Amino acid sequence: MSFAPEPPHLHDRAERTAVLLINLGSPAAPTAAALRRYLAEFLSDPRVVEIPRPLWWLLLHGLLLRVRPAQSAAKYAAIWTPDGSPLLTWSARQAKRLQGNLGQRGHQLLVRHAMRYGAPSIGSALDALKAEGATRILVLPLYPQYAAATTASAFDAVAAWARRIRRLPELRFVNHYHDDPGYIDALADSVREHWRREGRADKLVMSFHGLPARTLALGDPYHCECQVTARLLAERLQLQAQDYIVSFQSRLGRARWLQPYTEPTLKRLAAEGVRTVDAICPGFAADNLETLEEIGIEGKAAFLGAGGKEFRLVPCLNDRDPWMRALTELSLQHLQGWPTQVPDPALLDEQARRAVAAGAPR
Repeated sequence: MSFAPEPPHLHDRAERTAVLLINLGSPAAPTAAALRRYLAEFLSDPRVVEIPRPLWWLLLHGLLLRVRPAQSAAKYAAIWTPDGSPLLTWSARQAKRLQGNLGQRGHQLLVRHAMRYGAPSIGSALDALKAEGATRILVLPLYPQYAAATTASAFDAVAAWARRIRRLPELRFVNHYHDDPGYIDALADSVREHWRREGRADKLVMSFHGLPARTLALGDPYHCECQVTARLLAERLQLQAQDYIVSFQSRLGRARWLQPYTEPTLKRLAAEGVRTVDAICPGFAADNLETLEEIGIEGKAAFLGAGGKEFRLVPCLNDRDPWMRALTELSLQHLQGWPTQVPDPALLDEQARRAVAAGAPR
């Protein structure tokens, strides 16, 4: 096995500490060709689809990648912005603001973002951090609730990168933050701001990304952590049980997934006489296809089509101040014990002088 070339070792370069934010990913463009590449990578991940590989390969390449790219491209086109993919845009802003927030607190860290699928890839982001002198990296997937299909898959990508690296940095991983007080407070603040602006609806729908129901029986804590997040958010908002409902979206295939499903839930609420609905997606740190199109467009159409009168989407946390403060605190919690400041240049010069005097290459 051969290893990737190492960046030049410079004795006068400071060792740095870094934070790598990871999110799911996005196609490069809202086109069928770009979606085909993106979906091929995404749906080939055995963490995402736990079906025997030969059978799934036939389904994926014989059917899904022939039909789904064009369908998905039309959906992405509906939410694409002049800056590109909303998820990529918000992820970049979160990384930039997190670095700024940490700097204001006296921590001189490198902060970058990466996508599990698509670009910038996790491997390329880690390569770039190594080239900048990072010898300690906190890996922080922006998935509040742990799932094998998301969090563990991100760690798989880090491990795959590590297998080809000769000089590994120190690595720390954040598994979840579903009950983090700052995260819950940021969610509650976003709902309250929405209510101040739009008024309060009859029902708050908390829609989480769905997973096959069998994952719960197999030991995945995702469903339980979603319920904890929902309960804590309801408590912060002083909601009663009848004021909100938890549901799961993005079902794929015919297998039984975590229930209740979001779209049928919205139709049922309208049929039962619920006139207005606010919807929030607490499992997403940034707006993306699933929040803006699946809930904001398709979910709205389902509710209004079934007789509902008004449907409003609460934006994701994105780069709102309460969330960025919470993300800063979460990062500092997991960075404890690591140096977070750059040494004095004079000290680095002296370090380099001594290394050369001891026979190290210039």
